[in-house]
Amino acid sequence: MKEINIDVLKDASLRLMFKMSDEEYNTLLQEFDILFKQMAMISKIKNVDNVMPMTFPFNINTNYLREDEVKDVISKEDVLKNAKEVKDGQIKLPKVVKQ
Repeated sequence: MKEINIDVLKDASLRLMFKMSDEEYNTLLQEFDILFKQMAMISKIKNVDNVMPMTFPFNINTNYLREDEVKDVISKEDVLKNAKEVKDGQIKLPKVVKQ
């Protein structure tokens, strides 16, 4: 596993395009240390590798979902005629992420 240090955190924040103070980097580094200690403790539990991981703490039945039914379809031309800007047969949207 790659060692987590201040340089790794700064590189990650740069790639994610947000800024952090040195104090925030130190806090985050401390939180990673706690997380790794907790993971080490969990890995010491007997037969933990034989347990199926949970993605959600409760069993939920989702068999009540309806089947997708195609109805009330409008043409592409009708959709595009209401768009403010159209480019190459698609609706042109404003840029969301600014640099």
